Amino acid sequence: MSIFTPTNQIRLTNVAVVRMKKGGKRFEIACYKNKVMSWRSGAEKDLDEVLQTHSVFVNVSKGQVAKKDDLTKAFGTDDLTEICKQILAKGELQVSDKERQSQLETMFRDIATIVAEKCVNPDTKRPYTVSLIERAMKDIHYSVKPNKSTKQQALEVIRQLKETMEIQRAHMRLRLVLPAKEAKRLKEKLKPLLQVVESEDFDEELEMLCFLFCLFLVCLVDPGCFREIDELIRCETKGRGSLEVLSLKDVEEGDEKL
Repeated sequence: MSIFTPTNQIRLTNVAVVRMKKGGKRFEIACYKNKVMSWRSGAEKDLDEVLQTHSVFVNVSKGQVAKKDDLTKAFGTDDLTEICKQILAKGELQVSDKERQSQLETMFRDIATIVAEKCVNPDTKRPYTVSLIERAMKDIHYSVKPNKSTKQQALEVIRQLKETMEIQRAHMRLRLVLPAKEAKRLKEKLKPLLQVVESEDFDEELEMLCFLFCLFLVCLVDPGCFREIDELIRCETKGRGSLEVLSLKDVEEGDEKL
């Protein structure tokens, strides 16, 4: 004797549920465990690797699929993939207390690791350890936001830690090549974006089998200014200037002298 399963029911196992309330109704999607956070952080880009099914439910555990009219009324569309993306982005991930705590602890350490990788003590130019950053985050009572990426939160943590300790983004070391004719004007535009100019020399640069007199600058910059500097040099010099990354992090290596 076969068991009758209603057509609006789908049975799923080993599932992570993301829930969202919209238009006075509850909607849920069924995802693979550990994939929701990967999608939200941008690490996972294939939706099929995240969703167990593109169906939208009113109750995943009971296998009850949402009605098309309810979906259209709440989301303004009956495109299931688009609705799943909305729920995935803004919905609440349903996990047990133990799973949630484990997830938050992992994210907390990941954030501390990113901060430690990106930052230094501005006085010594030495990086901080992950454990020290974790302690500092606890001291400021930083609360992990499960719906935000660890990279976004790391930048937020850096801003908050600056109020309680000596910390800054490690500078990038760049080599800028500016055509001599535009050098003075360009240097003035670049000045607010450069933290330290380590060397400055005029010399000849070979370009299209001709020697072009140029200004060579080696400088330290905040990583957040890199894109603006790159665009400024490319646009203002019409491609005749250049930018080279000499090091991504200006840090002191070796043991600290006492």
